[in-house]
Amino acid sequence: MNITLQAIITCPSCGHKKEETMPTSACEYFYECENCKEVLKPKQGDCCVYCSYGTVPCPPIQENKSCC
Repeated sequence: MNITLQAIITCPSCGHKKEETMPTSACEYFYECENCKEVLKPKQGDCCVYCSYGTVPCPPIQENKSCC
């Protein structure tokens, strides 16, 4: 199975998109939009901001493991 480490994260407040490299050793619970400075947190039921706002889920979820 190939794990995708690149994801485009989209700010729900202003729509700004940015490609980021997801960490493999920890979940990213907070993410600050570089455009509007809103601090994103995961939606209820998601483990990290990539699962909520990214184009692909975080690496542990891609591997069918529990997230952090």
